[in-house]
Amino acid sequence: MRRIGIMLATAMIGWGGFAHAIEPIIKDQGDRVSGAPQATRSAVLGVNGMAATSQPLATQVALDILKAGGTAVDAAIAANAALGLMEPTGNGIGGDLFAIIWDPRTKKLHGLNASGRSPLGQTLAQLKKANGGKLELPPHGWLPVTVPGAVDGWFEMHGKFGKLPMSQILAPTVSYAEAGFPISEAIAYYWDRNIKGFERSASSGMLQEAGNMRRVYTPNGRSPVEGEIFRNPDLARTLKTIGEKGRDAFYKGELGDVMDAYFQRISAPHRKSDLAAHKSEWIDPVSVNYRGYDVWELPPNGQGIAALQMLNILEAYDLKAMGRQSADFWHVMVEAKKIAFADRAKYYADPAFVKAPVRELLSDDYAAARRKLIRMDQAAKSVDAGIPDKAGRDTIYMTVADKDGMMVSLIQSNYRGMGSGLVPGSADGRTLGFMLQDRGEMFAMEAGHANAYQPGKRPFHTIIPAFITKDGQPWLSFGLMGGAMQPQGHAQIVVNMVDFGMNVQAAGDAARFHHDGSTEPLSAPPMTDGGKIELEAGVPAAVVAELKKRGHQVEYVTGAYGGYQAILRDPKTGVYWGASEFRKDGQAAGY
Repeated sequence: MRRIGIMLATAMIGWGGFAHAIEPIIKDQGDRVSGAPQATRSAVLGVNGMAATSQPLATQVALDILKAGGTAVDAAIAANAALGLMEPTGNGIGGDLFAIIWDPRTKKLHGLNASGRSPLGQTLAQLKKANGGKLELPPHGWLPVTVPGAVDGWFEMHGKFGKLPMSQILAPTVSYAEAGFPISEAIAYYWDRNIKGFERSASSGMLQEAGNMRRVYTPNGRSPVEGEIFRNPDLARTLKTIGEKGRDAFYKGELGDVMDAYFQRISAPHRKSDLAAHKSEWIDPVSVNYRGYDVWELPPNGQGIAALQMLNILEAYDLKAMGRQSADFWHVMVEAKKIAFADRAKYYADPAFVKAPVRELLSDDYAAARRKLIRMDQAAKSVDAGIPDKAGRDTIYMTVADKDGMMVSLIQSNYRGMGSGLVPGSADGRTLGFMLQDRGEMFAMEAGHANAYQPGKRPFHTIIPAFITKDGQPWLSFGLMGGAMQPQGHAQIVVNMVDFGMNVQAAGDAARFHHDGSTEPLSAPPMTDGGKIELEAGVPAAVVAELKKRGHQVEYVTGAYGGYQAILRDPKTGVYWGASEFRKDGQAAGY
């Protein structure tokens, strides 16, 4: 047997989903005759188009749109709509969206921030009062709800790079919503966990209205199981309206009217005027060069630059010589994460309210200074944010590429799990078929904090798309979803491919770490105990023992490592290499 691993885990709930306890098991897995030993399958190859999503039916929707003459952006919107129906445990039109798009005509990357804002009519003092004076917002109910940005994001992308009419792009999801589709394994698991959480919140009074959630997501009085056909005719009607009448139907028209009336009925401060005021922003991605590869992320209010800060610190170490089976490798990866996350907690916020010193945080001199904090023989228990010169939880990731060379790196989320538990609809039980996000849970509740709640402000965001170019040409469109796992996951993918030469599939299948417990951009105590390293079974027990000697808290855990999709483009042949990892239900496919 090629791979035998003992998997030990303890129960926990992660930012990007649920990690769970399992009994010790042996990995009874067969052998492959070629490729990297950790790879679960070969990369998928294609020339005319490629899509990689976390649900196979959504991948097929993307390919159908490409074959119908749509651009990569058209196909990405279609797949995202399908995922909102098929994987509501991670996303939907009640959530936000970020994207990085490679335009082959201008040979330029475009960044889109389609994240929503807090209600204009509510102050921090009012929110605190509604929250009973507590400094942490709950995950369910109206308190953490912010304006959904995804639909506007679709139309922004479509207006700049789309070709097919929006009604045609959304038609496959409308059809699936009406006729139904079978629930896949991992999604069924997370669905059940989310519904149980909503019911606990409803029982405690945290969730002001649970009837619509039950009608849409538990049509048989329970969460659907693997293989069961699920339908959402309410969402079909909503998507038809959006496809036929455009984004204004959602933000200024009849759908906005339904949301406004719903908010008033549950005594929430959100109004149609908040929806009407929403707009997405086209922004410039930022990058660092890591061993000859330009790695691109979006600036705050997201956390993408944490991955870049990690890579800047790591570049001075010979990771390949250390080897992935050494304690030195895992130690330096985790310590670099702690340092980057200390700055993340202090500086990352909505740039319309607080100007983060992005250029200084990504400078080589700053990385060199911060690197000095790392001791190879000892884990850091606490890390303070630096002072750069001139300084003033569940998700989907997907990527699509077309025959002309356009590549889309897109991430979309309702934040923690399925979202707030609130499904807008009328008093007679007719709903819009989607759940509102709980992204506002990420606001700090103390005035003066960079990420403090303010009216009309975007909260700190965890979802981040990524892209890599080499010598000015597109090389890799990729992402790895899962709350705070995302920047540390991005850095691991880059290291796996650049330092260890893994292909696009093997890089995602390799064992990962997830460090939990760093200081957060919230009203919460700072890290004082070094946090906890969670590892997958592929990391040897001897490495764990050595890490513990250095003062790390370490556990084998399953489920805390996010979900990865990627498309690599060979600059010489134009061939696309697609990857979708085994930890989710997804599929990469091309033609």
